[in-house]
Amino acid sequence: MLSRSVLGVAAALTTYITLSYAECTREGLLAAASSYLAAQTSGNIASLKISATNFTYQQNNKNADIKTGVLSQPLKIDLNRTTADTVACASYTMLISSTGSKPYVISTQIRHADGDVGTISSIDSIVATTGALFFNAAKTLSYIQKENWGTLDESQRANRTELKRVGDAYLDMWTDAKAADSIPWGTDCERVEGSQYTRPCGASLPRGGSAKNNGNRRYVIDETVGSVDVLCSFDALGNLPDSHEIRLEGGKVKYVHTVTVMR
Repeated sequence: MLSRSVLGVAAALTTYITLSYAECTREGLLAAASSYLAAQTSGNIASLKISATNFTYQQNNKNADIKTGVLSQPLKIDLNRTTADTVACASYTMLISSTGSKPYVISTQIRHADGDVGTISSIDSIVATTGALFFNAAKTLSYIQKENWGTLDESQRANRTELKRVGDAYLDMWTDAKAADSIPWGTDCERVEGSQYTRPCGASLPRGGSAKNNGNRRYVIDETVGSVDVLCSFDALGNLPDSHEIRLEGGKVKYVHTVTVMR
């Protein structure tokens, strides 16, 4: 018969293995994001499976009360799209509400601790409305709804390291004169900056000049659609809450979306 000490070690080892190999699935991440969208549509967070012990809510780079934030307001969502990062156990959701009583473009990263997609450990949103940089939700909707964000064939996918590198290089253009030339611009890439549309997006780029690097970067990377989203503080222009999302197709930048909140 095993001693109590041996049984205790075995139980602890079983728990460790279970936690270490908790599987963060794409399906689970998308389901959690869907629950977030349902909460935003209703303005009711009761259905969100929020962690009881370590949940944090950020709105525009500041800790906030989820009960009084934008999630407490029911929104008519005209367009939404979610990407999933099974390595970071996180998702990114972009939503546009242009036809409700108050327009919004919202970029949200949702994270899950210890691979447990059954509970949400953080909701982190950049919330833009009237007064944000180049804000016009209806125009933004008109551009983005025409885009194709379908799953890429494996031969067309950039790897995780490259997606992060491109996301970082884009944000480094304001401080590093060489960053712009390190980005693989596609000849037909499109940028929607707030509601300002540029094609090709590799023209007229910043090449250094700012002393402050864009910091506080949080990433969601989804190789299946070739995307990286970075929430950050856009310090090069003055500590502005910001989201930059980039999609690569065949190794080249195809789409860039930016959401920047003016303080």
